[in-house]
Amino acid sequence: MNHFYLPFEKRNDFRYCPSCIEQLTEYEKYQLSFHPERPKYLDYLDVFADVSPCFESSAHGANLIQTHTATLPSPSGPLRLMLIGQQSSPTSDFEQLQDMMKTNGTAETWNQGMPTPASYERALAAIKLAEKEQRLIITIIDTPGADPTEEAEAGGIAWKIGSCMQALAEATVPTLSVIINRGCSGGAIALTGCDRVLAMEYATYLVISPEACSSILFRTRNKANLAAEISQITARKALQNGILDELIPEPDGPAHRFPEAARQSFKKAVTRHARELLDIPRAEIFPRRVERWRRIGQWETLSEQTIAGFEQRKSRLIQPPRNGLFIKRHDNCRNEDQRRIYDPVLYSQLLHENFVCPDCRYRYTRLSAWDYIDLALDEGSFREHASTRLLGDKDILSFPDYTEKLDEARQKTGLAAACITGNGTVEQRQVVFCATDFGFLGGSFCMSTGEKIWLACQEALERRAPIILQASGGGARMHEGCSSMVSIPKIHVALSRVEKAGLQVITIITDPTLGGVAIGIGSRGVRLFEHRAANIGFSGKRVIEQYTGKKTSRDFQTTGWLQQKGFARHIVRLETLKQHIGRLIGEHERAS
Repeated sequence: MNHFYLPFEKRNDFRYCPSCIEQLTEYEKYQLSFHPERPKYLDYLDVFADVSPCFESSAHGANLIQTHTATLPSPSGPLRLMLIGQQSSPTSDFEQLQDMMKTNGTAETWNQGMPTPASYERALAAIKLAEKEQRLIITIIDTPGADPTEEAEAGGIAWKIGSCMQALAEATVPTLSVIINRGCSGGAIALTGCDRVLAMEYATYLVISPEACSSILFRTRNKANLAAEISQITARKALQNGILDELIPEPDGPAHRFPEAARQSFKKAVTRHARELLDIPRAEIFPRRVERWRRIGQWETLSEQTIAGFEQRKSRLIQPPRNGLFIKRHDNCRNEDQRRIYDPVLYSQLLHENFVCPDCRYRYTRLSAWDYIDLALDEGSFREHASTRLLGDKDILSFPDYTEKLDEARQKTGLAAACITGNGTVEQRQVVFCATDFGFLGGSFCMSTGEKIWLACQEALERRAPIILQASGGGARMHEGCSSMVSIPKIHVALSRVEKAGLQVITIITDPTLGGVAIGIGSRGVRLFEHRAANIGFSGKRVIEQYTGKKTSRDFQTTGWLQQKGFARHIVRLETLKQHIGRLIGEHERAS
């Protein structure tokens, strides 16, 4: 049989023993986690009984998440299960894989192992059926990340991922997740927001690939090993950082060389956890879920002295001209015909267009968190929560220059972290408000944001008030590794608590809302899309163009484009934002 060997496997002194694997570089451990011969989801099906596929589909990417009803034997009778597994390639048989990939269309069908909107639609259907039939949900994770294409964005991949996390947060049955190989980025976090999360011993769990992290940090992909080491991506590191509940041993060695031993170890661990979870009384499932996710994350409590060194209200709103009606046009403005335009810009028109140039779509400014607070709430009504005011970001990885970047961001924005929460009023109605600032490390989602929103949701529950979230930012913050990403399911659980209590959730989607922010708060509640906003979705324009080698369409990821695709129902202008929110709150009050 023809086998695949990684470079380190070809070394004469390498053995598949724990000590040899421990001596591998972090990047080599990463390569090991997605060795093409490691068992895939379908290889683990033989540990279950009564396996039956469901929701099969010919839609592009539906094969990348496969779903089966199944059982596991137990002394009290069969344990009824719903399996939702990511199948990253057609087979773990390398010789067979080589032959299959020679067939026209096979590579396209398997899409580099990256789930598409159809993949997550299949998972959502399986979660609903599991609830109906009272089956324990087991998600099995193996993915390099979600599909970064314009077609995936047109299919609403950000909202589909967010819906999966919300469905798991609200599931009326217990949930268990097992990372068997590589669990990367939003493609993985979509299905790991479970009551318990396990991982095979030589799996990895990461927010961004080492190559991409290296490219951002060092402007080259050639330092991927250093990036892997910094980011602490192995399952063992994830366990130490408190984002996994247990490692499943690969007792004889890595699963690609000892698959049967790995399968039996998997079966033993999954059976034990399944029995324990199914013993939980139905009324306790959600409260226990809340308690589990409440403990997720790490942050610092800043001193009053530290806060005093930077805390202030800062605005990036362009003020009206003191003399006349116009302001200077930005440099190098060109219309669709590439004709250079020099004329000054009418300020009232620029304000009406949300500070986006009507001729070339250049954005003159991105507003601060305080700007959105002033636009959305009654004047002077905002009071920051004492419970969140001192919360700051913690450098749990000793990530290069992170502490310095945090200090710079605090001075730049006047904020302790990217998120600020407080109480206020909208047209005299009490609300809880959470704002994010793109100026603070790009508004990237992090552990402190997860905790601040969690506490804000608690405040909303205690005050019986709606919660309003203003979303702005990119992906989960790589400086905190996978721990930042794992805080995204945490806020889904928190927001589901609010909605379960009959309280309203409203989210203001601003420019940009991408990645971890989009699949987190950006996918919840009634969504108000900022007029003339762009860069709204899962993968950013630059990432997509680099991956596909093609330019995206002109209006791509704008509110108008999203409206055409059916994802943006409410589009609001800045000057009417408060009135629109007030109307929604009033409608909700009358309906309830």
